[in-house]
Amino acid sequence: MHVIMTAPRLAPAAVALIEAVGATLHYMAPFPSAADVAALAAAVQPQAILSRQGPVTAAVMDAAPGLRVIARHGVGVDDVDVAEAQRRGIVVTRAPGSNTQAVAEHAMALLLALAKDLPLLSAQVAGGAWRKAETKVRDVAGLRLGLVGCGAIGQAVARLGAAFGMAVAAYDPAMPDGEGIAPAADLHALLARSDVLSLHLPLLPATRHLIGAKELAALPPGAIVLNTARGGLIDEAALLEALEAGHLAGAGLDVFEDEPPPDRHPLRRHPRVICTPHVAGVTDGSLVNMGVMAAECIVAVLRGDPVPAGCLVQV
Repeated sequence: MHVIMTAPRLAPAAVALIEAVGATLHYMAPFPSAADVAALAAAVQPQAILSRQGPVTAAVMDAAPGLRVIARHGVGVDDVDVAEAQRRGIVVTRAPGSNTQAVAEHAMALLLALAKDLPLLSAQVAGGAWRKAETKVRDVAGLRLGLVGCGAIGQAVARLGAAFGMAVAAYDPAMPDGEGIAPAADLHALLARSDVLSLHLPLLPATRHLIGAKELAALPPGAIVLNTARGGLIDEAALLEALEAGHLAGAGLDVFEDEPPPDRHPLRRHPRVICTPHVAGVTDGSLVNMGVMAAECIVAVLRGDPVPAGCLVQV
């Protein structure tokens, strides 16, 4: 049996699980294209693909007629053509909860760095300057945190925000009960009361560019926007315009619509934007969690056992 890993490495504990069922792992260079994944699939004829950094399209499935399972090394499944996989009877799984705390911490780190103006202040000190007359940092306590999406990661961000003294509200059609989060009637009601807007929802046709020019304009002046979910949720041109107009104080982005973003992408070096390379969920602990959960799903399918609870993806 053969398993393709669309990335250069996998946690040793996950490797051990896959090798224990007699399967051979085939690694790929970082961020392979769909054509690269299809070429390797045609060469090795895998029964499973562990999807981390490369797309799994219909063309990949065409190249691997014996493919039985596509296991996501993470929570989001926008890199997988789930509908096509299900049409062919291929199981698709994900690793829910595997990186929840890591992503929540990253979102708060971006917020704190922006509110305290850490990149600029550090650069000033490194350049020989000291406190300037225009130096100004913000209190986080008392800011209103608005969450778009209130699943596991959104709830974890809410807990951290509340611990910093923030007032937390959220918009989510499936809003959980009993989390101490004020529910917003709709997205625009949330926007109007969000000094900090943090996105925590999947990228779907209905959510692409959910946050555009109109939504950004509805935020209070001086608001901060955080995106640790999927880049396509924000209209990046509209975000740039809102920053340039001075309506937004800053943005913290771990994700972009195209990854990596082009070198000349104006948000990469914007003075009021902090960018990180889609690493919010890539901590040592999360990598183990994601790898092991994905490997357990692959092993279950190859053995004919039930997929672990909560991991099966369905359209």
